[in-house]
Amino acid sequence: MAIQSLNPATGNVEKTFDPLSDEALEEKLAKAEETFQSWKHTPFAERARLLHAAAEEMKKNARAYGEIITAEMGKPIAQATSEVEKCAWNCDHYADNGEAYLQSESIETEASESYVQYDPLGVILLVMPWNFPFWQVFRMAAPVIMAGNTVVLKHASNVPQSALACERVFRNAGFPEGVFQTLLVGSSDVETILRDKRIKGVSLTGSEKAGSIVAGIAGTEIKPVVMELGGSDPFIVLKDADIQLTCEQARISRLLNGGQVCISAKRFLVHSSRAEEFTSKLKDIFEGYTVGDPMDETTQMGPMSSESGLRDIARQVKESVDMGATVLTGGKQLDRDGIFYTPTILTNVTPEMPAWKEETFGPVATVMVFDTIDEAIALANDSSFGLGASLFTNNMDLAKEIIPKLESGMVFVNGFVKTDPRLPTGGIKRSGVGRELGFAGIRAFTNIKTVWVK
Repeated sequence: MAIQSLNPATGNVEKTFDPLSDEALEEKLAKAEETFQSWKHTPFAERARLLHAAAEEMKKNARAYGEIITAEMGKPIAQATSEVEKCAWNCDHYADNGEAYLQSESIETEASESYVQYDPLGVILLVMPWNFPFWQVFRMAAPVIMAGNTVVLKHASNVPQSALACERVFRNAGFPEGVFQTLLVGSSDVETILRDKRIKGVSLTGSEKAGSIVAGIAGTEIKPVVMELGGSDPFIVLKDADIQLTCEQARISRLLNGGQVCISAKRFLVHSSRAEEFTSKLKDIFEGYTVGDPMDETTQMGPMSSESGLRDIARQVKESVDMGATVLTGGKQLDRDGIFYTPTILTNVTPEMPAWKEETFGPVATVMVFDTIDEAIALANDSSFGLGASLFTNNMDLAKEIIPKLESGMVFVNGFVKTDPRLPTGGIKRSGVGRELGFAGIRAFTNIKTVWVK
């Protein structure tokens, strides 16, 4: 079956690609393994030089790469360009810090010498999603490659041009052929690839269902995994919060990328004394949002990426309203070409509603009111997910009491949850396993080898 690149702003198929034949796939896997045998011995200085070159390639061509992203999944061009620039930052970060992250660590024992060293594993499979078609790839590829591994990418099937563009970055930067390769294959081929003995680990960002399937395969093969799956992040507003700051952060977190972000805030928990002020300000912000042509620099939110995504968010809203939720604003598809849904706020939400208990992967904010800190913590933790959490308060002592009680992999105080090359990112519960970025990201696919000498 052909792999299509469809523009969600117009509904037009831009390009089609034939998936790799079995013979071509074998050639790429063989090349990745062959290249690993030399790449693992390449000095850190040379790896860093090439990663800096990849960063420069993206900085110089950020707009051109951004246009590919926008045309394939609908992200506004300003956000798409920023995404490419963030990938460049990530490459520069690991070029500058990768060797230090992987330095052997001495540990005092009765031996004359004992230490831990970090050795590369081999060919790593990346199974990546469409919502950040460059960032999701580079945030894993840069540290994995800096550690001495090689990479094969199975990208989401609706962003084949982005997948090929990621490979082009490495090629234009001068990396040896085989360090990074894109595999234009279908989802049904992932199991075959992952079971190949040359594949030494897998990183997946995607749905809970996809993660469960891939983790199961990796488990039977005894291969390491790093997974970032779904999220239904709480956004807690205490009674002493700065509401103007809080609403602005809520806007960015919930509407960035059309709300199609794993780590965006989705469940807004507001103290009863500030609920009216918060919802009123947030409603004004949502209603003033510019939704339209993603290639227009002034557009703040483009289309959703797919018809199936729009149907799912519309279902969650309708079922929640049928159960008693109130649409404060939005709640409908825009009457225009393309796959557009209005920025939406739901109030009078209860925990059994789909918009609360499921991940809302679209521009829909659910608001629930609380009276006590214990109630807020219980509501925040009332989820099968545990990716990130935001907390807004001017009482830092109270914040530090609350942080250990929140069941999430990340907590941001007075700011929305975001990824940063310097900090590990990842979740707990059904939001995934392992960590990306920071020191943890580069060590994720290494052999943590203990050495004892006497």
